Amino acid sequence: MRRTSRWLLSLTVLIGTAGVGGATFNAATAADTDIKDRILAIKGMSIIEEKPVDGYRFFLLNYEQPVDHRNPEKGTFKQRLSLLHKSEKSPTVFFTSGYGLNEEPRRSEPTQMIDGNQVSMEYRYFTPSRPDPADWSKLDIRQAADDQHRVFTALNDIYGKRWISTGGSKGGMTATYYRRFHPEDMDGTVAYVAPNDVNNKEDSAYYDFFEEVGSEKCRDRLNSTQHEIFDRRGEMVDRLKKWAKEGKYTFKLAGSADKAFELVAQDLVWGFWQYHSEEEECGDVPTKDAETGELWDWANEIGGWEAGTDQGIEYYTPYYYQAGTQMGSPDYESPLLDDVRKYPGLNTPRTYVPRDIPMKFDRKAMKDIDSWVRKNASRMLFVNGESDPWSAEPFSVGKGTEESYVLEAPGANHGANIAGLGKDDKAKATAALLKWAGVKSADDAQPKRMTKYDAELDRPDERERMLRP
Repeated sequence: MRRTSRWLLSLTVLIGTAGVGGATFNAATAADTDIKDRILAIKGMSIIEEKPVDGYRFFLLNYEQPVDHRNPEKGTFKQRLSLLHKSEKSPTVFFTSGYGLNEEPRRSEPTQMIDGNQVSMEYRYFTPSRPDPADWSKLDIRQAADDQHRVFTALNDIYGKRWISTGGSKGGMTATYYRRFHPEDMDGTVAYVAPNDVNNKEDSAYYDFFEEVGSEKCRDRLNSTQHEIFDRRGEMVDRLKKWAKEGKYTFKLAGSADKAFELVAQDLVWGFWQYHSEEEECGDVPTKDAETGELWDWANEIGGWEAGTDQGIEYYTPYYYQAGTQMGSPDYESPLLDDVRKYPGLNTPRTYVPRDIPMKFDRKAMKDIDSWVRKNASRMLFVNGESDPWSAEPFSVGKGTEESYVLEAPGANHGANIAGLGKDDKAKATAALLKWAGVKSADDAQPKRMTKYDAELDRPDERERMLRP
């Protein structure tokens, strides 16, 4: 399905990556060579660790990448990868979280469904995959897409079957941007709950979402509880200061404990709908008559007080930088808090990025992505959650696209997946993915995943439960 022929891809490995990270062709493609040796024959690839996994081999790797793909002579950095190896005869899933790398073996849903290999890539500038010194102007969606392209090109002569790119939230955005800039690399893409902020100044979709999501009873309870937390600002900020002193947390980026309180507290309703269930958990939301300690604990469970501290923010600097330079962000401020909010406009990317890192927003970047997806998407599947705030501004596909779908999982939050789709949509999505991957289920009339559930490999990554995309 990729229209680039195998001989041309082989030539690309020999010529296009002859500088940083090029491959030793004969060693890397010798079928009788151990897979670890074949991987390490790729120039610029080194092993960090191999971990035992039943039915697979799992490698943590470093791959040398140019800091600037348009000027590769300007220096390199080591980017972490992981490889869950099943067989060179199996299709491969290219997974991106859009953030750091999970060092433990884990199968994404497409990997489970097609019974394939999985390559996972740490996003550039997330530590330790960060150039030193860091030129932040080289952190953009095209550079990251070029990172993926070079990884794919380096590995494709070993894993020559079909490839599927995937990721959730910012990882889904990453998978989509990759297809925009290198549309022929992948045979298909599954992007989960990927926000599409085309116009960064237009956030009405989020205001509409919070007026309509769930039941009126649950919305009222959440809004009342959030407002009560703001009403008790004095007690809450005193607790926050004490907690921070004991834990040695600081508030330089936010500006003060009071501002950090507001950053966290204003996102509590958002956080509930992003990761929690109305049916199972709305009844447990403390009422406005609850003790302050109970409200504090609930807010910590939903939003996490650490999220307003320097220590909680620092890791996510690359995300906030990109949100404030290209990707955009929903600068949503609930109007129900207008009477208690002290710092309108505080919750923007600039707040979270050290002031010595310059930021300038590119209004054309997301418009370009959106236009390409609507007009040129091919073999792309977008899965959104009905109750997920981040799905309020979804991607859409037009008549000119090929085998591309936007599907919504009823009642699902930010964990929406193919398994949670309605019956007909689930069958459509499953059939498309198996087709793109070049595999068939045992029952083609009712296509199903190719593997059984594995409690270790298929468990959710709890690190992904954050109030960011």
